Amino acid sequence: MQALSRAGHEVRLFAARTDDLQSSPLYRLQSAVRVASGRGRSPARAIEAFLPEIVHVHNLFPNFGTRWVMNLRVPVVATLHNFRPICVNGLLLRDGRVCTLCPDGRRFAGVRFACYRDSRLASVPLAWANRAGPSAHPVLARADRIVVGSELALRLYSKAGLDPHKLIVWPNALRGDLDPGREEKLRTRRWLYAGRIGREKGILQLVRRWPPGHHLTVVGEGPDLRACREAAVSKHIEFLGTRERTAVLDLMKTSTGLVFPSICLETFPMVYVEAMAAGLPVMAWEPNVVSEFVASHTTGMAIGWGADVSRALERAEATFPSLRERCRRIFEDHFSESRHVARAEALYSELSAYRGA
Repeated sequence: MQALSRAGHEVRLFAARTDDLQSSPLYRLQSAVRVASGRGRSPARAIEAFLPEIVHVHNLFPNFGTRWVMNLRVPVVATLHNFRPICVNGLLLRDGRVCTLCPDGRRFAGVRFACYRDSRLASVPLAWANRAGPSAHPVLARADRIVVGSELALRLYSKAGLDPHKLIVWPNALRGDLDPGREEKLRTRRWLYAGRIGREKGILQLVRRWPPGHHLTVVGEGPDLRACREAAVSKHIEFLGTRERTAVLDLMKTSTGLVFPSICLETFPMVYVEAMAAGLPVMAWEPNVVSEFVASHTTGMAIGWGADVSRALERAEATFPSLRERCRRIFEDHFSESRHVARAEALYSELSAYRGA
């Protein structure tokens, strides 16, 4: 929104925030009904009063209904930030492994395995909403274009039944007023992890495998923090807790590399864009999406969980400094604010012209 506004476009946000609504004693019940039925809170009247040329729908779950989108009379773009239309927990992850049972046709597997909040009851509304597949989802059925963040997400959604002609890859972006790190500052040989400290992120597995002689700084909070601290005893690992984005970017500028050990596939993690903006190469563990990014962009190293971590770090410490300028160029070419605005203007203009004709 800020990028489009700076480019001279009039943008209006219509939002319903969980933080503002969840204090209601009926919030969970009402949310479950909205998710299962698609009916409920709607911004349609406010949107009609605004008279937009384009409506771009992001995350309606769980505070908006979905059926109101079907009645919009202007072009609609929908962005999929996760895998929730094909997976109850939105991660395609179960018991520490990638799971595609639901998109492969077993629509109620998420209920059987209690994939949403470890509760079969809480999983029912989502499984019911997804029972006919993503092409029947009211928002995705109505959308003129469906945005995903990566080729990996495009492949998965196409396989799950979405029309590939509707799908486009539009990656996340970041305002680019950040100087990349300089090589003379990189004497600490410090590696950086920045993200949620939860089981889906793979950080606990990495801490357990972290070799002596290598320094790792962990930024973030989450349910696995205590276990990570226990596994880090006698290792060169420090935990900084939560930090503002500017502080994380400063750490990136003086680190050897970012580690991205997520065991879920991800759609497009913002931390990769931040690393590219800081000129920071990335070591990613397969098969998450960042392992595909570093391979295609030549911005780091992709390894498997069976690899020798110590040897991989040593190789990376020898080669990553030479990749810093490359990372920054990738940011400017693919993830900068100017590229984001150009993609938005091209797509919105195309749809407006098509609908007008």
